[in-house]
Amino acid sequence: MKILAIESSCDETACAVVEDGRKIISSVVATQIDEHKLYGGVVPEIASRRHCENIVGVCDEALKQAEMRLDDCDGVAVTYAPGLIGALLVGVNFAKGIAMAMKKPLIPVHHIKGHIAANYIAHSELEPPYICLVASGGHSHIIKVNDYTRFETIGRTLDDAAGEAFDKAARSMGFPYPGGIHVDKAAKLGDCKRYKLPVPKTENPYDFSFSGLKTAVINLVHNAEQKGETINTNDLAASFQHTVCDILTSKFIKAASDNGYKTVALAGGVAANSGLREMLEQRTSEHGMKLYVPPVSLCGDNAAMIGSQGYYEFLAGNAAGSELNAVASLRL
Repeated sequence: MKILAIESSCDETACAVVEDGRKIISSVVATQIDEHKLYGGVVPEIASRRHCENIVGVCDEALKQAEMRLDDCDGVAVTYAPGLIGALLVGVNFAKGIAMAMKKPLIPVHHIKGHIAANYIAHSELEPPYICLVASGGHSHIIKVNDYTRFETIGRTLDDAAGEAFDKAARSMGFPYPGGIHVDKAAKLGDCKRYKLPVPKTENPYDFSFSGLKTAVINLVHNAEQKGETINTNDLAASFQHTVCDILTSKFIKAASDNGYKTVALAGGVAANSGLREMLEQRTSEHGMKLYVPPVSLCGDNAAMIGSQGYYEFLAGNAAGSELNAVASLRL
């Protein structure tokens, strides 16, 4: 089964053709990073307008690379939640138009489910049940994947997501948007023990909190500037990244151990962070766990992951009609 997939939840206009949930036939992503970099973050109105401009061309290119026509697709999958509402509406309405015109099934996909499904493309042997850490710009979750379409969230961020904390801390250190990749590069040159940063506590041992940690970095930088002191940016980046990764890893390992999981996975944009990948690989190995991680190319927002999850949603009978609408905030 070949599914045409569309993703437009934030600032990436993406389209892909995926076969049987596991094989990418084509995948095209039009990024807006250079434009949003001017403003230090994603501007929702600009993102929506660029989606409108890009989506037809991106879809055409995905079909061209797949050497297919719309008629050759068996269904249309689209991210409908969560995300920037204006951006989501562009993808949802475009997908609805294609599905109705071509009389193809319309398959709604939750964005977080899509990130998890990126692992199915990279690892053909991976099957539920397992537990997954989802870390991205807008999400930090620990999720039990009971089946391809049945999930249970046992931990989530109470404030900032890990990726959001990376970007805001990076800005205070003088790095451009998106900050995560610059912090990662600087951290490799720094001493992670140079700066002592707080580790926020949560009532639920599986929940996260990054707001206080982010604020601590910002205050440290501002206080140094006011006193005329110099901050070693590489050391601060290393200290911040190590603290975030340690929080994510420790809580995830505890959740997996407490719930009896030996198969674990990582997903989301922050899954591209080299420090997090290395720390998880080491600690899961120490606990006798099998870790699945998608390649960096599938960590950020893309349509291939939506096509993968869309396949399993279709098999479960989760199709929609013309009533489908975009939803800005929707729990798993």
